[in-house]
Amino acid sequence: MGDFQVMPSIEFRHVSNYALRNVDFKVEDGEFMVVLGPSGAGKTTLLNVAAGLVGYEGSVLFDGEPVDMLPAHRRNVGYVPQNIALFTHLTVKENISYGLKLRRLPAGEIESRVEEAMKLLNIKHLENRYPKTLSGGEQQRVALARALVIQPKVLLLDEPLNNLDLNLRGSLRLELKHLQRKLGITTIFVTHDPVEAEELGERVAVLVKGRIVQVGDFTTLFFQPASSEVAEVLGFQNLLLCEGFKVLSRGLAEARCGGMKIVVPYGGKGVIERVAITPDKVLIEEKSPVKVNCFRGTVEEVACVQSKVKVKLKVHGHSITATLPREAFEALNLTIGKEVNVRFPIKHVKVKLREG
Repeated sequence: MGDFQVMPSIEFRHVSNYALRNVDFKVEDGEFMVVLGPSGAGKTTLLNVAAGLVGYEGSVLFDGEPVDMLPAHRRNVGYVPQNIALFTHLTVKENISYGLKLRRLPAGEIESRVEEAMKLLNIKHLENRYPKTLSGGEQQRVALARALVIQPKVLLLDEPLNNLDLNLRGSLRLELKHLQRKLGITTIFVTHDPVEAEELGERVAVLVKGRIVQVGDFTTLFFQPASSEVAEVLGFQNLLLCEGFKVLSRGLAEARCGGMKIVVPYGGKGVIERVAITPDKVLIEEKSPVKVNCFRGTVEEVACVQSKVKVKLKVHGHSITATLPREAFEALNLTIGKEVNVRFPIKHVKVKLREG
């Protein structure tokens, strides 16, 4: 969209209110910043502060200029809330044009902008449909088009993929990242999902109990968490010391971690210090179709956590944690002391390197 050329930075200086505690960080101009935190951390409130929808103490600055006294409609912020909030009685085209009509733009400009937004999000064919007839992914595209059509200075996204199935979430993440790079718009995306944070964020700000506790790129945060709270939010477990490694072909290496030889991604430079895999990527199998990175392990502990089950296993002397859906747990009939195959898919294994 034509006017997305110069985007502001957005800075929070000592921002506090009923949910936030002295929030202090900066999103650079054109940056895709992910705010990662558990439920109740204050993520939505942070976006509402940026949008001018709730009160706060402290300062919010766009390109160094305070916007504290500007009402929400003058901040020129595009906002996609978690519940999407499309108007059910309006068509797709009417939903997208709604904000422009409130701004009393000329009819010709409204038509031009809406057409451009629909083309950008590949939803032109949906223009006369109503929200209730759309799929979840289509509704998300309409909500994003509505946010972008006003040509905002900043784009705020509140867990926009949260209610979609896993496959659709993955494909829309790729689309969203491509779109943000194309437009270069300053973006704050909040989520509770470390996978989304890793795939989308140029940097990640970890928000816990209303405080920003660490900011950095995902790899740095994962291997060097500032606290146990950060480690927990990032799914930080299953961190293994590498005692030595040998380079294989096709961008791979074999890392020796105690009694395990783990095949890992390797770019050809640096010394592998540690190997890690998050619990949600550890596979527990009775029979494994793939032998690489497959080890025998024994179930030591089982704990139910909401809709998932956390399983602790002993694998070659290491304590390994896996999380899996309840139905998968029941299908495996896992009990304390049971021996199973434990597999680390290569593409999900992370390595920490040092120069050498």
